[in-house]
Amino acid sequence: MAETVPVRCPQCRREHLYIVPSYPCRCGAPVAPALLRGGIPVRIRHRVWADSWLTLRCSACGRYDEWPRPELGCPCGALLRPPLAETPAQSSGAAFPSAVAAGGEAADAPSPGAARGRPDFQPVAIRTARDVVTAAALFLDWLGFERVRPVAGAHPVPGVDLRGPEVLARVDPTTAPTGPDAVETLWLHGLNESAVAVCFSLAGYTRQALDRAESLGLPLFALDLAGTPQPVGEAAHALLGTGGPRRPPTEFG
Repeated sequence: MAETVPVRCPQCRREHLYIVPSYPCRCGAPVAPALLRGGIPVRIRHRVWADSWLTLRCSACGRYDEWPRPELGCPCGALLRPPLAETPAQSSGAAFPSAVAAGGEAADAPSPGAARGRPDFQPVAIRTARDVVTAAALFLDWLGFERVRPVAGAHPVPGVDLRGPEVLARVDPTTAPTGPDAVETLWLHGLNESAVAVCFSLAGYTRQALDRAESLGLPLFALDLAGTPQPVGEAAHALLGTGGPRRPPTEFG
């Protein structure tokens, strides 16, 4: 049964029974943050990406992953962040690969820097939404796609954030998992322009999005806060192995 913690809004003094979220580790065990009972929640006035994620350790397998920090919306309009209890399961300032949120599963894969014959990928730490786009652009360049740039102009293409001569990419910097509509729209753009379509998401993908991408052969990547994309699904692993048109195929090992 999910744990509930009383949280009193410092704005209107209303008390809520907050259900502590539980996240599925890749091993299947639930992982939940420890909240401080009786603590005073912080009101969020300006969201900062670096503060929106929490490193938690799975007590079953010892794996570290990044998950969204617990938040609570009060009817008075205040967005609250319940205080965390200091426990060994939480790690401050450490960067670990993200699991795919909301039911997604990432298959075991070597780090992109482990490719033989290819220099290590140098990530950019993600603190803002712009950093997410920058990290994805650098990764596509590292894969071998030329002249990848953010989509600009008076009439941008909906659902496409990065573009190169042979690649299109969507970059989702939100804290909600990317859904199937975004996946299918991106695939259609790639099909119409005879370009490789690649999707990046900071919060992972819904199960429906994962299934749709698999049926379409669309490469999906989940970004962690260290700025390193992790492949999700066979199409992403295949793209890591072959690289873009600027480089010959590279075997991973």
